Amino acid sequence: MHCASAEINKQGRDPTQPERQKYRCKDCGRWFDDLSETILAGHHQPLRTWVLCLYFMGLNLSNRQIGQELGLHKDDAQRMTQQLREGIESKQSLPVLDGEVEADEVYVVAGHKGNPEAVKKARKGRRRRLKGARGRGTLAKEKPPILGLIQRGGEVVLRMLDNVQQKTIKPIILACVAEGTRFYTDEYDIYARLPAWGYEHHSVCHSRGEYARDEDGDGFHEVHVNTIEGVWSLLRSWLRPHRGISQEHLPMYLSFFQFVHNSRARGKGLLPALLAALIV
Repeated sequence: MHCASAEINKQGRDPTQPERQKYRCKDCGRWFDDLSETILAGHHQPLRTWVLCLYFMGLNLSNRQIGQELGLHKDDAQRMTQQLREGIESKQSLPVLDGEVEADEVYVVAGHKGNPEAVKKARKGRRRRLKGARGRGTLAKEKPPILGLIQRGGEVVLRMLDNVQQKTIKPIILACVAEGTRFYTDEYDIYARLPAWGYEHHSVCHSRGEYARDEDGDGFHEVHVNTIEGVWSLLRSWLRPHRGISQEHLPMYLSFFQFVHNSRARGKGLLPALLAALIV
């Protein structure tokens, strides 16, 4: 497997995990088993533990709670969940949104938990939880912005950004939104160039107390960003159990949430979709 050779021998079962078949390559002499070089490899945990860990992640349990449920040290549980989140993140393909798409941004407080080298030396220590600066944030201010794009009745795309500027959001929009799509946003001026990028643009002005508008007179207030704002409400609830997510790990949590949202499944129904994403 390591050297791509087809000449291998079965070498019995793992003594601590009988469900795992062991193999040995005839050419390079390397040993491996059924989970080697897969997302589920490492940490010498049985397959059942990996599957249960993934199931609990789908229920949005924290790393500490997962460790308690599986009888693992919290550090082992954290390494497993990080490995699984990285796997889900790497396996997701970028969806192409079209039709009617809403765009908005939200700001999440996130520092450098677990990465002391990244903490600025000039910053004073904190006795209470991390608090970001007021107003619109940036990655440097430890309040990274998250851009959200959602197709009405379809999938969502979430991306953490260094800052919210037209040059920052343009590559993401062009990559995952089909040309000619009708955009709905608020009045923030970063969306002003959407028509120049090839999109139809309609906006509501929250600062004037406008949250939905009927433009065509059919009695249906189609101009709004309520769908993506509903996603922000769900995202805040999703992140709440995972206290103190760092900037380095936040994209993985966003990617996992994006997968769960787009799969439109919960509980036991979500587990097959997660497994399929990891092993295909």
